[in-house]
Amino acid sequence: MRLGGSVMKPYSSPKEWLQHVKELGYSAVIFPVESTASAQTIRDYAQCCRDNDLLIGEVGAWRNVMARDPKERAANLDWNIRQLELAETVGANCCVNISGSTGDLWDGYDPILDTCQVYDLVVENTRRIIDAVKPTHTAYSLEPMPWMVPESPEQYLQLMKDVDRAAFKVHLDYCNMLNSIDRYRHASEFITKCFTLLGEHIVSIHAKDAKLADGMLPIQINEVAPGEGSLDLPLVTKLAHGLGEDTPVFVEHLPDHAAYMRAAAVMREAAKKAGIPVK
Repeated sequence: MRLGGSVMKPYSSPKEWLQHVKELGYSAVIFPVESTASAQTIRDYAQCCRDNDLLIGEVGAWRNVMARDPKERAANLDWNIRQLELAETVGANCCVNISGSTGDLWDGYDPILDTCQVYDLVVENTRRIIDAVKPTHTAYSLEPMPWMVPESPEQYLQLMKDVDRAAFKVHLDYCNMLNSIDRYRHASEFITKCFTLLGEHIVSIHAKDAKLADGMLPIQINEVAPGEGSLDLPLVTKLAHGLGEDTPVFVEHLPDHAAYMRAAAVMREAAKKAGIPVK
């Protein structure tokens, strides 16, 4: 497997960015500039990745294509199209977004998310983005979320059938789908099921940990840094490696460079326990 994550230190050139990447020990990266960058800047960073054997695992889109305001929704759909074009240009594994929300928070819960109308709109949006680009190398992917499509491996499989596009593939975030006490209690089995059902379609993975909060109801399952929760991280590395030695596994949602250093070290140790090589 290949390990990667965000770069939190500032940089203004591929050379500076590469120094941070090497310090973190990444062999997989999130492409560090957006589609608004100049063509030359995009080429320079892409060449830096090629010259240093850095697999570009993700290009992030991260804008709400379900926004209630029609102008905002159209602009965000266009942004996703341009980011997918960027992913195709630089040879990334995927361009990733979440399906979005019609609520006040673009990544938050809204009661109508669990409706056929919203599901159909997710399918329509995904097709529209992919069909505008027609990528041949990269994929468009939706990161699972606890309260929006797709929130289970079974629903992800169904969504792939309904979208019906070869360029729609899986970005796996098993932690985001630990949305019940049953899934948390049987987390290893659930994680294994995710890899078993979705394995051949997975193009990128987020490796995170989870911890049940102390106290009484309501149940609260918190995302925490790798090693600070109860999840079987050696199992995660083993399952990821089973998809191929170049499978990108990313740590994320950490506050600073030092935290990413620690998280990367934890994931390398987890891989070592599982007997898995990390590039």
